[in-house]
Amino acid sequence: MMNGSVSSDENKILMAWLKVKRKEKGHTMRTLSQIIGTPHSFVGKVENQERRLDIIEYVRYCKALDIDPLEGLKKIAQ
Repeated sequence: MMNGSVSSDENKILMAWLKVKRKEKGHTMRTLSQIIGTPHSFVGKVENQERRLDIIEYVRYCKALDIDPLEGLKKIAQ
């Protein structure tokens, strides 16, 4: 059965990966939210696994970080 909750193992892995990538790129949550065009609380909720990203949001998030969305998906597809 598929677990669609924010606390799923796959979501935890993916959100942790996005947080690492954000830090590697030298962005704060605030600067990333400005690039994405969302309130800074959006990035915090995503990284703290209080909010899920739909696929379109995920791709936009990755584009804002200049990272390949497939790289993250491969991490949870294994």
